[in-house]
Amino acid sequence: MEKHQKFSLWYALIGIWVVLILQNLLIAFFSVQTIPYSQFLKLLKENKITEVAITANKIQGKMRVDGEEGKEVLFRTIRVDPDLSELLDQHGVVFKGEIESTFLRDLLSWVIPVLLLGAVWYVAMKRITGQQPGFMTIGKNKARIYMENELNVTFKDVAGVDEAKQELIEIIEFLKEPAKFAEIGGKLPKGVLLVGPPGTGKTLLAKAVAGESHVPFFSMSGSEFVEMFVGLGAARVRDLFEQAKQKAPCIIFIDELDALGKARGMGVVGGHDEREQTLNQLLVEMDGFDPKTGVILMAATNRPEILDPALLRPGRFDRHILVDRPDKQGRIEILKVHLKSVKVADDVDVEKLATMTPGMVGADLANLVNEAALLAVRRKKRVVGMDEFSEAVERIVAGLEKKNRLINKHEREIVAYHEIGHALVALSLPGTDPVQKISIIPRGIAALGYTMQVPTEDRFLMRKTELLNRIATLLGGRAAEELMLGDISTGAHNDLARATDIARSMIKEYGMSKNIGHVYLVREKRSRFLDTGLEPAGDYSEATAEMIDREIRQIIAEQYDVALGILRSNSKALEQGARLLLEKETITGDELKQLLAADLTASTVDEVKREA
Repeated sequence: MEKHQKFSLWYALIGIWVVLILQNLLIAFFSVQTIPYSQFLKLLKENKITEVAITANKIQGKMRVDGEEGKEVLFRTIRVDPDLSELLDQHGVVFKGEIESTFLRDLLSWVIPVLLLGAVWYVAMKRITGQQPGFMTIGKNKARIYMENELNVTFKDVAGVDEAKQELIEIIEFLKEPAKFAEIGGKLPKGVLLVGPPGTGKTLLAKAVAGESHVPFFSMSGSEFVEMFVGLGAARVRDLFEQAKQKAPCIIFIDELDALGKARGMGVVGGHDEREQTLNQLLVEMDGFDPKTGVILMAATNRPEILDPALLRPGRFDRHILVDRPDKQGRIEILKVHLKSVKVADDVDVEKLATMTPGMVGADLANLVNEAALLAVRRKKRVVGMDEFSEAVERIVAGLEKKNRLINKHEREIVAYHEIGHALVALSLPGTDPVQKISIIPRGIAALGYTMQVPTEDRFLMRKTELLNRIATLLGGRAAEELMLGDISTGAHNDLARATDIARSMIKEYGMSKNIGHVYLVREKRSRFLDTGLEPAGDYSEATAEMIDREIRQIIAEQYDVALGILRSNSKALEQGARLLLEKETITGDELKQLLAADLTASTVDEVKREA
């Protein structure tokens, strides 16, 4: 791949400065003094003229300089005396009848500086306008071409997507040995669509296929095809496939295919806009090229539901490969890949780190390792320890720690009861994620504290009881405020939003309401991999909508009462936990468990005494 250096204005300024200095030196070196004819005659009588060249009306030559022995300077004057030759002969001056050529002097003093300035200007304009298409290249594609010796990415660099790699092995074998497939009559899929959430490694996986196959790799984003000029995108598609056929076998990779392949008719402008023409040309090209030529078209998207059906039919993108979020074992493999580039302490447990990062994709884990390395450098450590990784996880999940944010004493007390309320409810209910840490140090934009729960394993199904317990845990913070302070605050804003979303999903999507029944009440499906945050419109009556609202309020109210009951029975642990949190600012889940166990033991002793 051709590498371009960025043009800097300093290059032009330095070039002009060098030209000016060079020009001044040349002028000074080749400078010619113009003297009066009378002075010339005087110098001639003083034998200071060494040689001259005479024309019909000019005299040019060399003369000695007073006080500087051996130094001569050029001079010129107007010829007045027609019998000058006799006078020169009397004083022994060498003379000739033609003027010496000044071509070299003019070349060095003017032509070369002008050429140098022109070259600097040309380079500057080329760098500045290098990204703008010229008239002759307006239809050329903008694909970045990686030749087979420029790609150093292989399957060893891709971890956590073993199923996707297994699906792509056939493509690698075809690109290496196409004759083996041709003998049997098998045809490779024309298009391979990599589908998955952002950051799972779709682009890296496509590069790894090219690196394993040792073939050229054409990489282009879907948005780079579409321009404001009509027909330009279609021309770039044609040019891209033409270049690929010339370099076959090769791989064409289109990233963010949804920018180009959105279903036709969805646009606001109409059916004949530039994007649809570009998509039509892509469909034609995919139908036109022979898979035996060795051109493999790969694409990636995280929004497959909006792609045009004609793009996904057999014969085009007829193989869809899911690149999903990695499970625990996949995260372990991904972390091992990224940990190779940093110096890690002996106390780093990769398995524990993978357990602390559920739901994270490859890009998140790479960022996690980098954040931990930066923390180690900030602390002037030579290796990255487990403390740095734990803090990096908290920073990614909860946000940047802000110890300098000033919070008054009363608000700190509210936050302390709020967070201990979350933690105590989570510790008391079965099936909830274990509490690892409770803190009242502000993080992120608006979080004044947080309770960190780390799951012990990856979960793909949630029971109704577990969802209800999760709602109760979210409402534990507000319940603690009401119980201990007799008032509530705005700190439960995010908790209420999450609890309401869970309750709404239980009713409308999961069919967990006895009154409404086992029905699905969401008309439009959300994106498979992107949470747009928009609530789809429901296809049901107003009476059903009122029933849904009552069910949601009932679930929230019941679980709020559950949280209040748990906190009332553990009020001593709630009080002691809040005081300890105010004192230390951060406590672990084990410390809170000890307080809870002591409270339970004391309650049991009191009951025995009452019975006695």
